[in-house]
Amino acid sequence: MRRSLILTLIALAVPAAPALAAPVPDGADWSQAFIPSTDAVQLHADILRPKNVPAGTKVPVIVSIGPYFNHSGQTGPAGPAEATSYDPVGPNQGPSDRFLDFVEGARLMQRGYAFVMVDLRGFGGSNGCLDWGGPGEQSDVVAAVEWAARQPWSNGNVGMYGKSYDAVTGLIGVDKQPAGLKAVVAQEPVYDLYRYLYGDGIKRENAVATPALYDLIAGTPGPLADDANYNAAAANDPACLGQNWASQAGDDNHDDAYWKVRNLIPGAKGSPVPLFLTQGLTENNTVPDGTQDYLDNHAGYERAWLGPWDHVRGNETCPAADPNDPTTDPEDCPEGRLKMGRAGFFDEVMRFYDRFLLGRDETAQDPPVAVQTFDGKWRSEGSWPPVDARAFTTQLRPGEYTDTSTSWSYDFTDPATSGVWTISPKLPYDTHLAGAGRALLDVQTSAPNQNLVLDVYDVDEKGTGVRVSRQGHLLRQSGKLPLTLWSADWTFVAGHRIAIRVTDNNRDYYLAATGTQSPVTIKGGTLSLPFLTYKRTRTIQGDPGVEIRSWKALSATLDADLIKSAESGGFALPPALQDPPPAVGAGGPNAPQVTAAAVKVAKAAAKRMRARLRAQRRGRLLVSGAAPSGTRLLVRLRRAGHTVAAKRVVARRGGFAVRFRVHRGGRYSGIVSGTIRGQRVRVPVRSVRARLR
Repeated sequence: MRRSLILTLIALAVPAAPALAAPVPDGADWSQAFIPSTDAVQLHADILRPKNVPAGTKVPVIVSIGPYFNHSGQTGPAGPAEATSYDPVGPNQGPSDRFLDFVEGARLMQRGYAFVMVDLRGFGGSNGCLDWGGPGEQSDVVAAVEWAARQPWSNGNVGMYGKSYDAVTGLIGVDKQPAGLKAVVAQEPVYDLYRYLYGDGIKRENAVATPALYDLIAGTPGPLADDANYNAAAANDPACLGQNWASQAGDDNHDDAYWKVRNLIPGAKGSPVPLFLTQGLTENNTVPDGTQDYLDNHAGYERAWLGPWDHVRGNETCPAADPNDPTTDPEDCPEGRLKMGRAGFFDEVMRFYDRFLLGRDETAQDPPVAVQTFDGKWRSEGSWPPVDARAFTTQLRPGEYTDTSTSWSYDFTDPATSGVWTISPKLPYDTHLAGAGRALLDVQTSAPNQNLVLDVYDVDEKGTGVRVSRQGHLLRQSGKLPLTLWSADWTFVAGHRIAIRVTDNNRDYYLAATGTQSPVTIKGGTLSLPFLTYKRTRTIQGDPGVEIRSWKALSATLDADLIKSAESGGFALPPALQDPPPAVGAGGPNAPQVTAAAVKVAKAAAKRMRARLRAQRRGRLLVSGAAPSGTRLLVRLRRAGHTVAAKRVVARRGGFAVRFRVHRGGRYSGIVSGTIRGQRVRVPVRSVRARLR
């Protein structure tokens, strides 16, 4: 996916860049073919087959299908601005260089894999009309995969590989389950094509630029010196290009039939196709909007890399500093450093393919889901969202804001006072957010098509807030508004606050150029945020991603008066993180520290212990409950997040009782902990107000 029409206009103003000559990779034979699809479309394919296999050997096939395999370059005349090669003349010495890094870096030919690059309809050497992930392109994916599985040199097992648009086609493969498809690697995809252009009606900066750029790519012929059949197929009907632009840029209604068929989330439900996903949780291009919903629906084997990075490949490294290119930053991104921060991407990808395309399983050494938190540390999880994530629901404060559509999500100079805020007290301990929050707002509009954005911030002791997650919506009417926020993984440290802001816009992301200049009333609502139950104390290999420092620099300033007025004493916070439960079964250095099996055992043990706190007269507090006889318990009394007293007791006759006496008013809570059948159990006790008389 590409973000800016400005880059395209720049590209048209500069001479064509010579192609980065991509000869046939070592160990490969290159050939071409046309694959029949629906609507009389013939899909052009470049095929690389390994030389080093005996004659007649059937090999596994990896297919990549998308708009970027044109022989003249990946992004047409936009190549110079998009840092991709462009040669409108030719002749070609080999196929597209788009995934040459993968072919060579993963040593595909040497491993005995074939690699097939297929032009979607309307792109490269394929005829037809581009379809933006619609029924036509979905048919192309099925046709290409099933063709690859049928070839006499194929073993019938096909994988898909891609990043961005050709990761979207990978998800189409997961949804459609064509015969022969065994595994998909999708880096930084879009789960719902509508959400690439709109935030539930609010235009993103992509909304106009992206359709125009793909029209440009589709309208680009192959090199003049290429085969006549290739260029004949590359010719595009101008009416088709205009229709593509109008269908996307002119339709902001998520419920229209055009967009429903391009929402890949429902189609993932029950799909058994194994999926290896990468997703930047701070992506401003193919954003993590729908990540959790897609994985919730998907039923097959899953692998993933998740963390704070932008639109990059798993193996991508920082380029050399270029004084003429402001996007190169040797401080944040020194030459050669991995942008995501974790080494071994191609090795993990090939073990994934080997398992499902060759039946050779060595994936036990790899983390199921490798997650990088904003402190730069990597850990292993068994799934996303993590198995021990629990939602805590906060009531949002009512209020009003003016729909000016000029609000920044961050501001370096002036305090971020606009919007309706709900802010937690200072956190008494660390909490760990993991997953996608869900809001339900009660909104009163005063004009049609008003803008609304919900942001979540991590606010430090100085009032500096870093955005953690967000979502936007175009308000077409008053009423109840459900929102699913972007997926996030974030540790809020003790002393910080969690702040929720409902306002009119984030100008760094949404393209709501003019607002209604009228008020929007938030009558109330809730936000449920998923927090981990257990600490994560074990890390895996990986360095901090290169985006962390720059993301944290995009901060909002909250003054003391705003924090005081918006603080909510009833803000729903999780209890303190518990120590991880004992492992169940075999593990390894990359195994998840907290597994579904361990959590299940811990929950079963926790059900055997209950506790209640009651306030009695003259400052007396009673903590009592049930626990297996003989269990040694530690009962802690807490006030304002701190332990103020603790006593040890042994459960007798299936129960226990501990008395405390306090001399200060306020609310007190408790924690009862003990070991039951080898499981450390920790039960939080709901707070009560002490009675001093």
